[in-house]
Amino acid sequence: MKHPYLTDEHEMFRKSLRKFLEKEAYPYYEKWEEERMIPRSFWKKMGEQGYLCPDLDEEYGGSNVDWGYAVVINEELERVGSSLVGVGLHNDIVVPYINSYGTAEQKKRWLPRCTTGEMITAIAMTEPGTGSDLANIQTTAILDGDHYILNGQKTFITNGIQSDLVLVACKTNPKAVPKHKGVSLLVVERDAPGFSRGRKLNKVGLHSQDTAELIFEDCLVPKENLIGEEGKGFLYLMEKLQQERLLVAIAAQTAAEVMFKQTMEYVKTREAFGRPVAQFQNTQFKLAEMATDIEMGRAFLDQLIAEHIEGRDVVTKVSMAKWKLTDTAKRIAAECMQLHGGYGYMEEYEIARRFRDIPVASIYAGTNEIMKTIIAKNLGL
Repeated sequence: MKHPYLTDEHEMFRKSLRKFLEKEAYPYYEKWEEERMIPRSFWKKMGEQGYLCPDLDEEYGGSNVDWGYAVVINEELERVGSSLVGVGLHNDIVVPYINSYGTAEQKKRWLPRCTTGEMITAIAMTEPGTGSDLANIQTTAILDGDHYILNGQKTFITNGIQSDLVLVACKTNPKAVPKHKGVSLLVVERDAPGFSRGRKLNKVGLHSQDTAELIFEDCLVPKENLIGEEGKGFLYLMEKLQQERLLVAIAAQTAAEVMFKQTMEYVKTREAFGRPVAQFQNTQFKLAEMATDIEMGRAFLDQLIAEHIEGRDVVTKVSMAKWKLTDTAKRIAAECMQLHGGYGYMEEYEIARRFRDIPVASIYAGTNEIMKTIIAKNLGL
């Protein structure tokens, strides 16, 4: 299906990126999964080819292109494997905070190195005791002279081990009423005193994506590292979560398309009772159902992306897409594994990895239950 918001230039870019990934990612992906890490050298190669933060202005090393290029990048990375999610987080979630709300000095200091892959970014919202309820985070940052003194712990942080810049959601006014007005965003740099990393978390899936705990013990953060204004962090987060959740929907839709294609190829060649598995009515019905769900999901998603690129407020639709497409992808993963039979449970078949990787998409960037709460609220319920 041709995406209505993409031009011939976008498709030429896709071909170039796919050729790059066929050389630099596909041959090594299983090794990265085994080693539980995507090497920094891959990030730098992405940067050298212009695949990091291409929407930034040219003065920061970007190409000043539209967000359709980001869609292409995220789709092609997902085709390689879900563990490359950290690149999308860097390009389209963390860096936009700096670009949108940062000062001229902050942007000049950090953004050029974000486009080259010299600096990897992360965003730290979730805490051991706080997930989707961001207004109740416990991490504090108290201004003392020229520095904030940051104390707290974050967990489940994507790019947590390799990150050089961490955008931390914290309370600069723990006594604020309402609570969300005390939330601010600080950038913590790799060598900040009092900043340490806990263990690299051992996950069910996304094995080569480095997820970690981050610890701040009287961590000294220069006051110049405040993003935007004090007390407006919660507002900034709400403004940018639309794009983050849209990224999750794009990855889920792409994964579903990949799993379906692989399963179609498998059932046509795998024989049982003297004929291809594809000839059994149950197989045909399952594939017909999946094909329909995928086509309907793609149509809705493409319309949504086009509206997002136009700058429309599509929070409700994004919440719908995030929960529905991730839910659909989980179901398709299970059904595709079933159609692979015993081989689907073997690590040598990609469906086994996909089956492990996809469930977390319904949890991060706001759980699907939170998505339904947002939808209900915006329906006036």
